Amino acid sequence: MTWVEKYRPNIFEDIKGQDEAIEKIKNFIEEFNLSKITGKNYKKALILHGSPGVGKTTITHVMAKEINSEIFELNASDLRNRDKINNTLKPAIEQISLVKKSKLILVDEVDGISIVDRGGLDALLQLIDSSYYPIIITANNIWDKRLSSLRKKAEMVKLKELSYNTIKNVMNDILKKENIQIDEDSLKRIAIKARGDLRAAINDLQTLSKLKDVSSFTPDERNKEIDIFNALRMIFKDRPTNELLNLFDSVNLSIDEIILWVEENIPSEYNGVELARAYDLLSKTDVFRGRIHKQQYWRFLIYENIFLSYGIASSKKNFRTGFTGYKRPSRILKIWLHNQKTAKKKSIAQKYAKYVHVGEKRALHEFPLIKNILRNENIRKELKLSDEETEYLKNN
Repeated sequence: MTWVEKYRPNIFEDIKGQDEAIEKIKNFIEEFNLSKITGKNYKKALILHGSPGVGKTTITHVMAKEINSEIFELNASDLRNRDKINNTLKPAIEQISLVKKSKLILVDEVDGISIVDRGGLDALLQLIDSSYYPIIITANNIWDKRLSSLRKKAEMVKLKELSYNTIKNVMNDILKKENIQIDEDSLKRIAIKARGDLRAAINDLQTLSKLKDVSSFTPDERNKEIDIFNALRMIFKDRPTNELLNLFDSVNLSIDEIILWVEENIPSEYNGVELARAYDLLSKTDVFRGRIHKQQYWRFLIYENIFLSYGIASSKKNFRTGFTGYKRPSRILKIWLHNQKTAKKKSIAQKYAKYVHVGEKRALHEFPLIKNILRNENIRKELKLSDEETEYLKNN
């Protein structure tokens, strides 16, 4: 048996470093049970999200044991289409448990759902509304655009990455139970390289325990992506450290989008002198970005990252505590709306150009004149304009 399975927690007291999340999960279950008595409209689903290895699935299984519930588990492969959901999940939420007091539904790693979704996600949303049992959903990255409707439907609880000390303490407890001694330096290396992933750390520890020469073992560093919200928290709340210099390399967004996120949320954390310094450093980021693209001086990338990460973090006098809800950049929405308008204009121009045998550039240049021609309904039908394209012509 792997140590991950052997030492998997059975009660909440065994779970380390996630006290706040556990309390929120308990509250969710209490409110769900209360809603069946009072009829009050509480949410029926809870999303546990966070990096791999922080304990999302484990906490759900422990919760099922704590409340004496049977657990019914689905994963992303079961969410391929509507029929699959209705044939598996629907019976589970309609039937009572024959062996336990109640039932708990676990939908694991929902962000792994196939891009070619044949109605599975929509079916899940409908079943959440009708479920007689609480549904817990786990995800590594819940901020995928496809999951926006699911986020609105459920409570959300973020599981934080475990600290280096927490991981090291868990490993020491395991070594005591196994009656094995490993030097402190080796444990430090494993804890640091795990980057908050307890499961990975325990696997590395078990591998190390079987080696005769522990000095030859070098654990792999987990190159984990982090979401933009966690990156912003590290920049705005933590003290500036050298680790921040490469922070945005782990964020799955372009540097242009990251700059917009930082710009939007600086006023949420800083004011006065701190605010002025942060915006000054953000402007320097933009200056270097312009020089890089204009002159192809790629060596300036290091300065761009320094100003955007370490620089912004160093703008504050003291580190911050507490929760801040970071907002999506309003400029991204404006850009998107503009692009949507441009896309419709281009598609209309393409259809017109093809029909009258002229170039697309000419059609775009003469678009003000073409709009008047296309007010004729028969011509619009001839060009087979979509409802969206027709609506665009009416409003522009």
